[in-house]
Amino acid sequence: MRGPAFAFLLALAALPAQAQDNPLQSTILNQIEAFKADDFNRAFSFASPVIKGIFGTADNFGMMVRNGYPMVHRPAEVQMLEQRQVSGATVQRVLITDAQGRGHVLDYQMVETPDGWQINGVTLVPSGGLGA
Repeated sequence: MRGPAFAFLLALAALPAQAQDNPLQSTILNQIEAFKADDFNRAFSFASPVIKGIFGTADNFGMMVRNGYPMVHRPAEVQMLEQRQVSGATVQRVLITDAQGRGHVLDYQMVETPDGWQINGVTLVPSGGLGA
């Protein structure tokens, strides 16, 4: 068994067990894996229609992530934290450890679309906001 189906199964097996059962978390982890591979087209596919409209192209989106969210572009470790509802939006908190060992907490705003869960925005949580 080779080809796209085999690659998908390998990628699925590499996901933490919690994310395999959580399509929302899988979306985030799949996008991060695409960033790590510099596959900005694939990473852009996990963005919501609103985000796609703002950036227009995968290259613009990739440039924004490289410059504004280097910890997402090249994480050393990713850990899913709590998931909650904020003003009617689903937010997944994620702890990303960068290559220098520093932890960064990010809130991923998620939307469910006909194509599944997509990322509608990412906010870096100020270091004093870990308990928020």
